[in-house]
Amino acid sequence: MQVSEAVRARRAIKWYDPAHKMPEETFNKLMEYAILAPTAFNIQNWRFVRVTDPRQRQAIRAVAWDQAQVTEASELLVLCFNNQAWSQTPERYWRKAPQEVQDFLVPAIADYYSGKPQVMRDEGMRSCGLAGQTIMLMAKELGYESCPMDGFDYEAVARIINLPDDHNIAFMIAIGKGIREPWPRPGQLPLDEVLYENSF
Repeated sequence: MQVSEAVRARRAIKWYDPAHKMPEETFNKLMEYAILAPTAFNIQNWRFVRVTDPRQRQAIRAVAWDQAQVTEASELLVLCFNNQAWSQTPERYWRKAPQEVQDFLVPAIADYYSGKPQVMRDEGMRSCGLAGQTIMLMAKELGYESCPMDGFDYEAVARIINLPDDHNIAFMIAIGKGIREPWPRPGQLPLDEVLYENSF
């Protein structure tokens, strides 16, 4: 599938075949592409919680407006980010780069993040957004539908997945075999309403 096809075909699908199980090799391939998504300074601050326990899925559904895709999709991923990834042996993120690149970039990581909790959070949200779109487009190529979700109680889900204190949740993605066609796209704004050149 061409990228352009996947972009046009990807929709937020909420109806899934609860009997379908994604093969493990397919899931692994999906995640191998997910971790190719870019992150600032290559700190790879996203963390993915794959929720497979039926009781956990049911508990999450209970705090997610009882949305059926939480329990009926083949996979449920909670996309989180580690706010301290920048400080955790940062030289490993650049270990394969030329030495002069390492010497320049590794110290810059601390300069960019240290003492800046809003920057840590902003970059985490951006990183998860990029990874999430990668996951959804790759899922489409692999023959699966997906649904990004932010309609849930973040604090409750954090407790269910035992989220560490220095992590945050960005959103969730349900992935599975769709059983209903999506309704037509509800209407995209015209490009000339959202695209500006040089300034507003």
